[in-house]
Amino acid sequence: MIVSKAVIPCGGFGTRFLPATKVIPKELLPIVDRPALSYVVEEAAKSGITEILVILAEGKDALRRFFEPNDDLNAHLVAQGKRDMLPLANEDFGVKVTFKVQKERKGSGDAVYLAKDFAGGEPIAVLFGDDVIYTGAGDPVTKQLIDAFSATGKTVVGVQRTSEEVARRCGVMKTVGTVGRVTTISGIVEKPTGDLPSELVSLGRFIITPDVFDAIENTALSRDGEVYLTDAISKVAEDGGAVACLFDGRRYDLGNKQGYLEAVVDFALRDKNLGDSFAKYLKTKI
Repeated sequence: MIVSKAVIPCGGFGTRFLPATKVIPKELLPIVDRPALSYVVEEAAKSGITEILVILAEGKDALRRFFEPNDDLNAHLVAQGKRDMLPLANEDFGVKVTFKVQKERKGSGDAVYLAKDFAGGEPIAVLFGDDVIYTGAGDPVTKQLIDAFSATGKTVVGVQRTSEEVARRCGVMKTVGTVGRVTTISGIVEKPTGDLPSELVSLGRFIITPDVFDAIENTALSRDGEVYLTDAISKVAEDGGAVACLFDGRRYDLGNKQGYLEAVVDFALRDKNLGDSFAKYLKTKI
């Protein structure tokens, strides 16, 4: 079955970036000159996704405005003879983007559940809005996961091997067996406090089958009052319905300042216009 739809949860407060996120959603914080969400949507589009549902929280209407034309800005660019900048002000991802409001911030599972009708009984990609993953000339991560889904027909969790510090902030796989880059899993331990069940850590990318929505309905609130998507997928995995895919790519966790700053520096160094001069500047600071 083709995966042509994706949901991007963007409901968090972004408290680690206060006071900036009092007025700017963390998904719109710039990585050089492009909002983080721009990279996430681009990844989905390059993976064959044609429809995206962005899950918003109240007060994050700036996310809508990013995808809408700004008539005053466009008129100004034309009047100033800067038509070459119009594509930058009107980025066309080639996908249909719609929005839905998450009225209560009850976690990633609750946010994804709002996409049940949008999914329409089809498998759907999930991309967390504060995870940007750079793959260079390789396949986007979502495309890698779609390929794993096509081969298995099961829910797919995008994973990598990370530091223990990162693993304890994320979901860690309980593994059964591995073939190539695909590992059968029997469950996921969210934010483990004891021994880590494996080295494979969930990092913000999924392909979920319709039974995950049913599992979300039956998933209890966590100790911090949220419904975790990984807890619901863990239920599906217990019945043999989920796998993990070890993906290629450099993941940036924009949910914390260190990850955000690493993304800004790395993308600036990759920029064809800024890279050389910025590298020279950094050398003066080391």
